[in-house]
Amino acid sequence: MFEFITDEEERGQVGIGTLIVFIAMVLVAAIAAGVLINTAGFLQSKSQETGQQSSKQVSNRLQEVATVGNVTEDTNNNDVVDIVNVTVTQAPGAGEIDVHNATVTWIGPSGTTQLTANTSGNYTELTDGSVGTDGTVGDEFSYLPVKNVAGNDNVLDDADDRLNLVFDTTSFASALAEGDEVTIKINTMAGATTAIRFTVPESLGQKEAVEL
Repeated sequence: MFEFITDEEERGQVGIGTLIVFIAMVLVAAIAAGVLINTAGFLQSKSQETGQQSSKQVSNRLQEVATVGNVTEDTNNNDVVDIVNVTVTQAPGAGEIDVHNATVTWIGPSGTTQLTANTSGNYTELTDGSVGTDGTVGDEFSYLPVKNVAGNDNVLDDADDRLNLVFDTTSFASALAEGDEVTIKINTMAGATTAIRFTVPESLGQKEAVEL
């Protein structure tokens, strides 16, 4: 016995099928929209983070104020520079800078040396006993606060702060002779680099200190 499907029943089945397809399309579109919104939010967050990091790499650096060398005589009675004092401050727009987190590359006549801060204190003896006249040991530089508003000896967190970075060349390289050229690259924790270049004057005679 055959069952006949009327036009109304056929239209009803087609309508239900169409509704199911429509609901499925709406669900797929909703899921896709959610994924796109989440992806857009993630990309926006990453772009902001990257922008902040890039900004810090440009602005969170030190700025040279003055560089002075101490003049002395070596064992051959030649005038040399044994200690270099670099006075630094925050660069315009820089945030807090801790010299304990900074690394220094000293490029001089004796080669290249990577230096870190003497974190045990200013001008103090450290473990291996090879103490320079300013207290630095081995591949280290020391520091001395000149002016610090907040009283943090190793941190520059104000535009008026001044800090002396002290390099005893005899503790990690050799004293600088007349005409020697040096480049000091200071890299902060944010990744910003400051390059300081100087040449020792051709004549050091009868001087106790020279501007570099």
